[in-house]
Amino acid sequence: MRFITVLILIFTAAFAPRGALAQTTRLPEAVAQALARAGLPDSSVAIYVQEIGAERPLIAFGADRALNPASTMKLVTTYAALELLGPAYVWSTEAYGGAPLVQGVLNGDLILKGYGDPKLTLENFWLLLRNLRARGVREIRGDLVLDRSYFSREEYDAARFDDQPTRPYNTGPDALLVNFKAVTVQFLPDAEARTVRVMAEPFLPQLKVVNNLKFADGPCGDWLSQIKIDAQGGPETARLAFNGTYALDCGEKARSFSVLGHRQYAAGLFSQLWQELGGVFAGNVRDGELTPAARLLASAKSHTLAEIVRDINKFSNNVMARQLFLTLGAAGEGAPATADKSNRVIRQWLAAKGLSFPELVLENGSGLSRIERISAKNLGQLLVTAFKSPVMPELMASLPLTAVDGTMRKRLSGALVAGQAHIKTGSLTHVRSIAGYVLDYQGRRVAVVFIVNHVNAGHAQPVQDALLKWVYQREDRPPRR
Repeated sequence: MRFITVLILIFTAAFAPRGALAQTTRLPEAVAQALARAGLPDSSVAIYVQEIGAERPLIAFGADRALNPASTMKLVTTYAALELLGPAYVWSTEAYGGAPLVQGVLNGDLILKGYGDPKLTLENFWLLLRNLRARGVREIRGDLVLDRSYFSREEYDAARFDDQPTRPYNTGPDALLVNFKAVTVQFLPDAEARTVRVMAEPFLPQLKVVNNLKFADGPCGDWLSQIKIDAQGGPETARLAFNGTYALDCGEKARSFSVLGHRQYAAGLFSQLWQELGGVFAGNVRDGELTPAARLLASAKSHTLAEIVRDINKFSNNVMARQLFLTLGAAGEGAPATADKSNRVIRQWLAAKGLSFPELVLENGSGLSRIERISAKNLGQLLVTAFKSPVMPELMASLPLTAVDGTMRKRLSGALVAGQAHIKTGSLTHVRSIAGYVLDYQGRRVAVVFIVNHVNAGHAQPVQDALLKWVYQREDRPPRR
């Protein structure tokens, strides 16, 4: 009987699906030790590891828990967008004339209509206005009308997430989002004059900058802690005041702020750039919608979705992710876009792929949320499914590469897994997460998800790195027939 039992075990091992024998709810020793050192209880952690092509996971540790994934939720949004919109999808921003153009004079309104471009930067906005001038528009005698109706203008509180309303990552979505609504302040020390110059770009008439900084000698240290910043934002006007000291050794530094409303920011930037381009405009700026009689004068196209997704995931850009999330709703169920529409579109897409995520909670698709939820298992299954998708190359290339770029640029340098893993990171107060793919030393591609929700989550990076090292170096390929 003992001999027969041994034969059965050998036969089962030989014909078992690849990866089936390696499944465990126990953590590798190196990972378990790192977890203990970090002061993270098992109940706060969810880990899912599955080799591509295997039927069962290598590790499923707390993987069914619905946890806050932080920015790894961007994988859901960007993968859905790549499949539903296509990698070549582009956004338009259009300029219309509300009256005939006669000898360079527009005797009516200029209407700017936005469709949610996630990356309508200052440079791209300037190119649109330059194109308008090149097409003969010199003077606008009506108003500047901003058509932002492609997205629903729902109430948005920039302070709700973390009481930091002037931080650019808290900028709300908008169909005509220009330059992320950001003002970048540069600090320029002058050793000879022993002064510190403060320069805002773009310089907008609605923004008042007060510089009370004092020049200081000595080491730089934590330069921001030496400055008292009084940032007062508002829909119409704003004020930035800087007090304290600034050391010469700090050199030139910069920090960005979001302190104006969408309409006033676009109005101020338009007026500044239009004047620089030699145009004339003395009207008002107001919200409105495109009229049937309006005639298209010029338009600007965004970068392709594949490029946008790269920016979103490599650098974890929350503002761009929110724009993309709402675009899915507008494209799938029609304008105006709402979060509810986007939520339904993504859930229908998941269902069509045979993926059931009952625990999934979506708020804005960026992960900058206290209520978004997903399990490590289902996020891992999403990665496994995505690997078989035609858009897999675009999605994988958008993820930070360990020790090379993006949010993983400074991690795992010198380790064997450096340059061998595409990993999206996530970070919130009490939340740390990673999700992506590891190419191990034998050329096997492995999907990896690690989520921590705990007050000690800030200590989780060595644990996550230990897992990535283990996945790369593991020696547990099951025997073959």
